[in-house]
Amino acid sequence: MAQPVYLDYNATTPIDPRVIAEMRLFLETEFGNPSSSHLYGAVAGQAVEKARRRVSEFLGCLPEEVFFTSGGTESNNQAIKGMARALKDRGRHIVTTVFEHPAVLEVCRYLEGEGFETTRVAVDERGMVDPEKIRQALRPDTILVTVMHANNEVGTVQPIADIARLAGSRGIVLHTDAAQSPGKIPVDVVSLGVDLLSIAGHKLYAPKGIGALYIRKGLAPEKFCHGAGQEMGRRAGTENVAGIVGLGKACEIASASLAEDSLRMRALRDRLHEGIAGRTNGVRLNGHPEYRLPNTLNLSFQGLDANRLLEEIGREVAASAGAACHAGSVAVSHVLEAMRTPVEWVRGALRFSLGRMTTPGDIDRAVEAVVAAAAGLRKGTK
Repeated sequence: MAQPVYLDYNATTPIDPRVIAEMRLFLETEFGNPSSSHLYGAVAGQAVEKARRRVSEFLGCLPEEVFFTSGGTESNNQAIKGMARALKDRGRHIVTTVFEHPAVLEVCRYLEGEGFETTRVAVDERGMVDPEKIRQALRPDTILVTVMHANNEVGTVQPIADIARLAGSRGIVLHTDAAQSPGKIPVDVVSLGVDLLSIAGHKLYAPKGIGALYIRKGLAPEKFCHGAGQEMGRRAGTENVAGIVGLGKACEIASASLAEDSLRMRALRDRLHEGIAGRTNGVRLNGHPEYRLPNTLNLSFQGLDANRLLEEIGREVAASAGAACHAGSVAVSHVLEAMRTPVEWVRGALRFSLGRMTTPGDIDRAVEAVVAAAAGLRKGTK
């Protein structure tokens, strides 16, 4: 039996074979500790710094502004906690949105237990935050703004550069969670105007367990982890050399193929959308129709239960749902709730996210499976 078509790239990507090929040396033979002074350590250390240069070139920053972490969640934690604690004498107010990933929202909630205050700005029905709403939320004691670059569920891309200008004009630090955007849209820290930016390797065809945090030169967040002096003294612990090498290679590949990959994914995403909507009634797009990741398609099927749809298409398509149903109640995605999506549409929300390995044949197979499942459920035959 053929494997289901994988359309859940926003959850995680497969590792690119070219990334695996470059990592293999540091899994099989080059096992040295980068902190060691002998040849084994030197080889590992040079590999780490080569990867750092690759990530910095991808982000448009200096190598010394890139710090390796265990992933996007750690990067978000260290950015937000680190800057909040470092700047607490200036103020204790943080501005974010209701739309963020839990790796941001839960960090802000945790800091509230340390005496910080968070303002969570609303988004519109398409998942876009208005920079004017951010401006209105700023106060004399605001020290940090954190707004995601692109949403993981509906793909809406936020006006980060506009928000950066607002924050910068008041000397407020801006962090963005960019876990979903690298390899899909340009991620240049200078163009965006951000002070800190988080990326996650496993959203970028690198392994799980590796990520990076860009920290603008001159900023001094609280240390990530205390111990020895790795990562320029900010994050102690022996480096994950193979993972770092993989992330560096993944960034190099993404940089070289960004324009081509973006156009290709957008065409396939639209083919999927048109194929389903053209043959199924009661289908609605969730998210911004224009300012959206080129690989992300979040659709609601009116009157249907997304989890039942996933069950029906499970042998053919791997996707994800926007609501979880338990004992007759619906646990709504906080993203769709923030967009004020009506309940009758939330229940039937599915996210399809495409990637580098997705083919036109995959899309056509997915269309057939989704159309048939929706028709069967509506007729009561499923």
